[in-house]
Amino acid sequence: MKHKALLMDESAIKRALTRISHEIIEHNDGTENVVIVGIISRGKALAEVLCDNIEAIEGKRPPCGYLNIHFYRDDLSNKSDAPVVKEEKLPFSVEGKDVVLVDDVIYTGRTVRAAIEAVFGHGRPKTVQLAVLVDRGHRELPIRSDYVGKNVPTSRNEVIKVAIPPFDDKTAVDIYEKERQ
Repeated sequence: MKHKALLMDESAIKRALTRISHEIIEHNDGTENVVIVGIISRGKALAEVLCDNIEAIEGKRPPCGYLNIHFYRDDLSNKSDAPVVKEEKLPFSVEGKDVVLVDDVIYTGRTVRAAIEAVFGHGRPKTVQLAVLVDRGHRELPIRSDYVGKNVPTSRNEVIKVAIPPFDDKTAVDIYEKERQ
């Protein structure tokens, strides 16, 4: 893949996550009923940052958990359209709660759909909201983000890569172009 551009550096990501934290608090009139659920892998790391930010702002940490959603493969070269939930950690009830799902990038919406189904497998939340660092468009399902760090119109030939510790040694969002074959 060919690197096209740096979309967000560490400072821009920090500002976006701080803004999203404030928006979550404002939209929900505080955080008394809010639980934060990251979608593995980078969504979990971003959810932890949001929980830290909210705790710094409100003085109380919202419950924070995660879902591990992977796309299973139906052969060696193609991914299936159906995500499979493999692992999760929700050490709290979602019943009647305002659940904020967190992911790094939203593209087709299939991962979010699977995460919503997994949340409903644990109970019936009052609301399900979505926070993403990058919304790149190209939705295949009628899913929209409630909180967005950055909207980035992309072509299907482009890839957005979010780098964030502990998975990466830097914090950044880059756009790449797939090599033509």
